[in-house]
Amino acid sequence: MYQDVMIAGFGGQGVLLAGKLLAHAGMIEGKHVTWFPSYGAEIRGGTANCTVIISDREIGSPVVQNPSAMLILNEASFLKFEQRIVPSGTLFLNASLVQLPPTRHDITRIEIRANAIAEELGDIRIANMVMLGAFLRSTGVVALESVLDALKAILPPRRHSLLPLNERALKCGGEVCAP
Repeated sequence: MYQDVMIAGFGGQGVLLAGKLLAHAGMIEGKHVTWFPSYGAEIRGGTANCTVIISDREIGSPVVQNPSAMLILNEASFLKFEQRIVPSGTLFLNASLVQLPPTRHDITRIEIRANAIAEELGDIRIANMVMLGAFLRSTGVVALESVLDALKAILPPRRHSLLPLNERALKCGGEVCAP
C-alpha cells in the first residue's frame, strides 16, 4: 500500500492540520509516513499546502511532485496545482469555493461542498475536516478512528471541546463519498 496526497488552500483553512492528522493517524496504525508542509511567509490568508505519504514500506523521499490525490480547498490552489495530479489521479475539490469547470478529463473529480457542510454543522473552520472525511472514505488509507485518536493527541487540551464537532465533520465528509 502506498498513498500520496497533496492538501492545498490558503492559510487559516487548516490545510497543515489536516495533513498532520493524516500522517499521525498513519503512525498510529504502524505505517511509514511523511508530512511535508509548505506555506507562504504571510501564513493566514497566504498559500499553504502539504504533502503526505502513507505506506506499508519505507519511503525514499518526502517530496511529491505529482501526487495521486489532491484535496483542494480554494480556487487559487486549484489553478496552481491541478495540473500536477497524475493521470487517473483523484481530485477532491471544495466546490463551495471552486466553481471552475474541469480542465482535465484524465482524473476523477470529486466535488464536496465543504464550506456549506461546515456552515450547516455550525463552524466554517471545520471545512478541512469535511474534506479529510471524504478522502478517508474514498481511499480507506487510514481508519477514521485513527484520525480521531490523532486529533485527540494533536489538539491541545483546551481545544478538546471541539472534538465532537470535528468528528461530525469527518463523518459528514465521509457520507458525501459513500458508495
